[in-house]
Amino acid sequence: MSGSLPAPARRPGRRLTVHCDTRDHSGRASLVTELLQRARRAGLAGATVFEAVAGFGASGRTHRTHLLSDDAPVTFVVVDTPERIDAFVEDVADLLTGVLVSMADVEIVGPGTPR
Repeated sequence: MSGSLPAPARRPGRRLTVHCDTRDHSGRASLVTELLQRARRAGLAGATVFEAVAGFGASGRTHRTHLLSDDAPVTFVVVDTPERIDAFVEDVADLLTGVLVSMADVEIVGPGTPR
């Protein structure tokens, strides 16, 4: 078809997701702040942190932001090439004890460019 846009580029990727809460820390810094700083230093394509209103985990206890307690669920997500994610996981292994970590192979579609 004349004038149509080219199909977006597709390439293999890997998504790392870390589930924790706002009380999780690494030294004086929050866990997600430390993860973000290390992801930036590692030159990863980008990272996003999501803070939830409420949630529950293996304990069955509801976690939320509340006047008397601030343990809202927080999720750190980063997508990059499988090699870069694997190297990053090795670099942050010391931060990942006691939190839920998942990795999934994904297909990266579109304009995101590897660094």
